[in-house]
Amino acid sequence: MPRHHLRPPAIALSVLGVLTVLVVALTAAAVPADDSAAADDQARAAADSARADSAERAEQGRARVEADRQAALVAQRSAEEARRQAEAEEKARAEAEAAARAEAERKAAEERAARSAERAAADPKAIARELVGRHGWGGDQFSCLEQLWEKESRWDHTAQNPSSGAYGIPQALPGSKMASAGSDWQTNPATQIEWGLGYIAERYGTPCAAWGHSQSANWY
Repeated sequence: MPRHHLRPPAIALSVLGVLTVLVVALTAAAVPADDSAAADDQARAAADSARADSAERAEQGRARVEADRQAALVAQRSAEEARRQAEAEEKARAEAEAAARAEAERKAAEERAARSAERAAADPKAIARELVGRHGWGGDQFSCLEQLWEKESRWDHTAQNPSSGAYGIPQALPGSKMASAGSDWQTNPATQIEWGLGYIAERYGTPCAAWGHSQSANWY
């Protein structure tokens, strides 16, 4: 009887496939659930760590920016303070120099006034002749002035009228009027003469007109 190869029945093959699937499923199911959870935890931990590192770096960056800003503000305030101090020192120096110049000018003026007073006291008519020329008047006007003030005070810068109180070479009434020409009006003939010529120019126009009024009215 001839041999024939035996073919497995179809039902046997189907059973074998099902068994294979079951074995694979059971093998997969045999992987511990704890290992999967641990992997998830590690992933989350790594993500958290990365976020923390990023947040820390960001905070450090903000801290550096703030530190730089504060340093810039300190530098700016220091520069402004240095500028203000320099300006204050410059102002103080300028004021000190101005005060020194003013004091020097004051002393020089006092010295000039003293020399002028001395010269005027020695020869008040010479000062008067010079000042008459500055007013634009000639020798004829000085001649009238010479007679006028010879009558009023004899050219004495300390002359004082006992009844009226008129004072000085031009016999100003009151004498303090002459302070408009200088604070030394009581002692400086030149100051008195300058004031007297201004008074004559304003009131009469010329010394000769003042002298004519004095001759007719006995005052000017």
